[in-house]
Amino acid sequence: MKRLVLVAALAAVSACSEPATEATDEAAVEEPAAEEAAAMAADGGPPYGDFKVTTAEGEVWTEAVSEDGTYTSTSPTGETETGRWVQRGNQYCTTKDEEGATEVCHTESVDANGVWTAVDPEGNTVTVERVAAAE
Repeated sequence: MKRLVLVAALAAVSACSEPATEATDEAAVEEPAAEEAAAMAADGGPPYGDFKVTTAEGEVWTEAVSEDGTYTSTSPTGETETGRWVQRGNQYCTTKDEEGATEVCHTESVDANGVWTAVDPEGNTVTVERVAAAE
């Protein structure tokens, strides 16, 4: 929201300013793209794609994380959950598509052996694997 107000203020000032402020406007427009490019999953890849998520109990879920900020998670029994996601540093945060849902963030890391894990706020740990796209 602050960025939107800043961009609107810059646009208003640039309408009355000399061309020297155009560089500031361009920098403000390019900044979000740079932030988006910086968002990475724990494995160093983009935060979106298809993932295999294995619980401590051995249950395997699949998660399709779309670049548009939506996800679909499929349980071992085929039930699906949909929602929105955002990557904040080492935090992968999701909000289910259901009334009253709140955002839940999972702390992600990759250990010395290259194993990618995510831990929810209750301390439950899952192993995450990126699934290569079918060619």
